[in-house]
Amino acid sequence: MTEVLSQDEIDQLLTAISTGEVDAEEMGKSTDQRKVKIYDFKRPDKFSKDQIRTISMIHETFARLTTTGLSAQLRALAHVHVASVDQLTYEEFIRSIPNPTTLAVIDMEPLKGNAVLEIDPSITFAIIEKLFGGKSDSGPKISRELTEIESAVIEGVIVRILGNLREAWSNVIDLRPRLGRIEVNPQFAQIVPPSDMVVLVTLETKIGEVEGMTNFCIPYITIEPVISKLSGQYWYSSVRKGTTTEYLAIIKERLETVIVDLIVEIGKIDIKIKDVLALRLNDCIKLDVKTKDNFIANIGNRSKFECRPGTVGSKMAIQIVKVLSSKEIQDFEDIEEGGEE
Repeated sequence: MTEVLSQDEIDQLLTAISTGEVDAEEMGKSTDQRKVKIYDFKRPDKFSKDQIRTISMIHETFARLTTTGLSAQLRALAHVHVASVDQLTYEEFIRSIPNPTTLAVIDMEPLKGNAVLEIDPSITFAIIEKLFGGKSDSGPKISRELTEIESAVIEGVIVRILGNLREAWSNVIDLRPRLGRIEVNPQFAQIVPPSDMVVLVTLETKIGEVEGMTNFCIPYITIEPVISKLSGQYWYSSVRKGTTTEYLAIIKERLETVIVDLIVEIGKIDIKIKDVLALRLNDCIKLDVKTKDNFIANIGNRSKFECRPGTVGSKMAIQIVKVLSSKEIQDFEDIEEGGEE
C-alpha cells in the first residue's frame, strides 16, 4: 500500500530537495525498491486480521459470561478477560504450557474435531479450594496431578464454562461443546499433528488474589467450516438479528412461567368516608350489580375476561364465559376512568 504523506512532510521534503540535502535521483531509485515480506511456509497464516478480531470479540463475550458464572459459583470475586488472540502451531502451544496442568479436550459439535481448554494449575486449585470451603484469598501453591475427587469437581466447573462458550458462539454457529476427557500431561493431548496451525485465545484469569492464564486452543481444521462467518460484517449483521423465531420462542417460554395477579371484580359502589368509618361487623353493603350479571376478571389492572361465580368442592371459583375483545377492554377502561373523574 502506498504511504500518504501529510502536508508538513511534503513541505519538509521539498525544502530538503531545494537545499540539496536530499538528491531527487536517489529518491527515485529508492522508491523503486520493493519491500519484501518474509513468509514462513512452516507457519502459514491461516487467519486474517479481521477473523482474529472477530474471534477476539466472541471470546470477550465468553470472558464476561465466565466472570459472572465463576463469581456466582465460587461466591468469590472472579475476573476473566481476553489477553491476546494469536495463531501458531500446535507444537508451540503444547510447549508453552506447564506440566502437569489441567487440559480439557473439548468435542466441538457440530464441527468436526476437538479443541483444548487449558487452565493454569494455580487457577485450578484456587477454584477447588473455594468450592471445598477454603477461606484463603491467596490460594495454595500446588503443582501436582488432580485426585479423582478434585478431577470430578473441576469437570463440573468446566461443563458450566462450556455453556458460556456455546452462548458466545451462538451468532456464528449453534455450537454444542462437550467435555471429552481431562489430561494433565500436554503430550497426551495430541488432537492434531504438531505442525498444524491453531488459534490460541489467552484469557487472564483471577480468582481472589490468585492470577493465572486460561488458554483456549482451536485448530484451524476444526474451525475451517465456519471460517467465512468469522468476519466483522457477518458478526454485526448476526447481532442485529434480534427478532428471530428462536428468540421469540425463548421469550414466550419464559413469560409463560411469570406469576400474575388474577382479580375478580364482584362489583363496586361509591361511598363516603364517614360511612366507611361507621362500618361495623355484619353491616351489609349494596353493590351496583345483580346476581345474574357476569363479573369481570382482571389480569393486574387490565380487564380480560367475563366470568360467573360458583364453587368447586368446598372452594369458591369462577367460570370464564368470555374473553373480552380489545374494543371491550378499552370501553371498560373508559368507563372506569370516567367514574374516577
